[in-house]
Amino acid sequence: MTRRLLLSLTLALGAALLAPQAPLGGPIAAASAAAAAEQEAALEPGRTEREKARVVADLLERYHYRGSPEDYSVAEEAAEAYLKRLDHGRFFLLAEDAERFRERVAEADGDIDAIVEAAFDLYTVYQERVTEQIRYALELLDQPLEFDREGRYEPDRREAEWADSEQALDALWRRRVTHDALTLELAGREPEKIRENLGHRYRTLQERALEVSRDDVMADYLSAWASAYDPHSSYFSPRRSKEFDMQMSLQLEGIGAKLTMEQDYTKIVELIPGGPAKSSGKLEEGERIIGVADGEDGRMKNIVGWRLQDIVQLIRGPKESVVRLKVLPPAGASESSPRVVRLVRNKIDLEDQAARKEVIELPAEGADAEQQRIGVIEIPRFYRDFSAAQAGKEDYRSTTRDVKRLLEELEGQEIDGLVIDLRDNSGGALREATGLTDLFTGEGPAVQVRNHTGQTEQVGGGHPPAYDGPLGVLVNRRSASASEIFAAAIKDYNRGVVIGDQTFGKGTVQQMINLGNYAIPGEEKSGQLKLTIAQFYRVNGESTQLAGVRPHISLPSLLDHDELGERAAENPLPATRIEPVGVEQRTGIDAGLIETLRERHEQRVAQEAAFEAFTAELEYKRRLREETATPLDKERRQAEKAQREERLLALHNHRREVHGLEPVASYEEIDEEPLPDLLLRESAAVVGDLAELLGRQEPERELAREGGVS
Repeated sequence: MTRRLLLSLTLALGAALLAPQAPLGGPIAAASAAAAAEQEAALEPGRTEREKARVVADLLERYHYRGSPEDYSVAEEAAEAYLKRLDHGRFFLLAEDAERFRERVAEADGDIDAIVEAAFDLYTVYQERVTEQIRYALELLDQPLEFDREGRYEPDRREAEWADSEQALDALWRRRVTHDALTLELAGREPEKIRENLGHRYRTLQERALEVSRDDVMADYLSAWASAYDPHSSYFSPRRSKEFDMQMSLQLEGIGAKLTMEQDYTKIVELIPGGPAKSSGKLEEGERIIGVADGEDGRMKNIVGWRLQDIVQLIRGPKESVVRLKVLPPAGASESSPRVVRLVRNKIDLEDQAARKEVIELPAEGADAEQQRIGVIEIPRFYRDFSAAQAGKEDYRSTTRDVKRLLEELEGQEIDGLVIDLRDNSGGALREATGLTDLFTGEGPAVQVRNHTGQTEQVGGGHPPAYDGPLGVLVNRRSASASEIFAAAIKDYNRGVVIGDQTFGKGTVQQMINLGNYAIPGEEKSGQLKLTIAQFYRVNGESTQLAGVRPHISLPSLLDHDELGERAAENPLPATRIEPVGVEQRTGIDAGLIETLRERHEQRVAQEAAFEAFTAELEYKRRLREETATPLDKERRQAEKAQREERLLALHNHRREVHGLEPVASYEEIDEEPLPDLLLRESAAVVGDLAELLGRQEPERELAREGGVS
């Protein structure tokens, strides 16, 4: 019997595959077959799904900032997005499956009912393919494990072509099983344990594909439909809506990390300021969680292939309890080096994200020079206690209020300049971004906002500045949204110098719409639609969309702009321009002064051994992140792993040496003691230069006003 003829049989017996030790002909298999048959019948769109699809499509067309796109078909873009969501690693569907789905969507010619039917039918085909390939993978595990294959395996298959035949899929799965088994072999697992572990992992993938409801299929397709407009529009099922509301309240008892699924792995998207994950310094965005254990002695559960909501529930737990995570680094080439990170769960409260200050003392350089004191205010997020503000409480917490208080304290400490540190600040309340801008620019708007009807509003201004001294704004690639509004305004008003890396490039505004207001039949709770309703524009008429804010002075970064940022997303809105707003220059910062600052910065870092060592380590780590393919030969993979770790250890110890610290003995000890924040210190030095140069300009201006300079 050929494998194609086995498709319908294996789908019916799919649940039995999850427990292969049971006889296929017994009562367990019969019950499983009946359950699978009932489930297959249930995966057809009903009246509720069809009506919900019409409501979502109508809301997007009427209220999305993009409107009804004329340059491409939303249905066809949604089809591509759905294919990526369904089989993001190209491990199951064939090219003919994808092409047939595209053809049906095109033939539907905008008929929502026909499009939804095509989406459900494709999911049924996907279930069949998953069942078939998992059966094949389990057969491979019954054979001797071989770790001397030629070639390399590429885990990142987001841009891979669809397999053109079943034989091509089999060849891909042979490489995948070899890769997965070799990873566990190098982690010290015995052959039987490897088979047990991978068998569980692959059956979990199948279970996830088979145990879905119509709601699950519909949620995936509606999210794909929304993402055809832009990457920040999405559909939230009732359960996901509840999760979203909990995240926005910042009262989750967990580790404080936003997660997503990427090719069966749980990827860390963002570490929330004030959360245990961020505060520990042991995790970074892009890393993947492959195991979770509850408590000090709990069993480490392999979560590869699990549903995201189940993983979130496993990680979440009571305050002050322990959770242990098994983590892989972002680079595929380092997959043989998982590590365990221990975290103590806690609530993420407003206080943990509050702005904080410090003072950096710069050494005097030269006989006549004086020591400079540069204040630093770190803002992890733009926060506002909305409930307290609406209740009329006078002492409610907000970014603007806290920074104003910190400014008063710093000026009492007689600072010579100030750095606002917005690194990793992904945004927050728009009102706080404009309020913070007012503290430094005073009169004049901070940002322009244009809605989907084309109406433009100028936001901010009208308050006297709270600080008029030398100012620097430190940003990086993860500085987004509200952070970009502030940094752009400081730049456009010539109020300060922007330092760091080009920012994220998110210049859009989203709003949540409760679908329960549209009387969708058959549902008590209908979820929510998040859609983009407006776009931010700088006072100079440019948008922060895509380009973000380019710094006056660049600092080295680990992150690749093609890897992270709005440009890296699917279907981002284009960057456009509107009419600029005439604004008044606030200081004597001009192109000549910026060039002098840049020259001083370059001369300083070129002579600093610590900065040179830091840059060398960053450059090597960036190369590693680009090396995603990994050998399928055990000796070669071990040799490459040893070479990487030896090089990383040497680079890290060189950094420790230039800071006067003792070297660490092994690769595992690298992150135990954080090294000085060179980027912050260099930013303070740039502001120190700015203070000196502006101080020189002031007597010259005074002479010019008195007629002493022509």
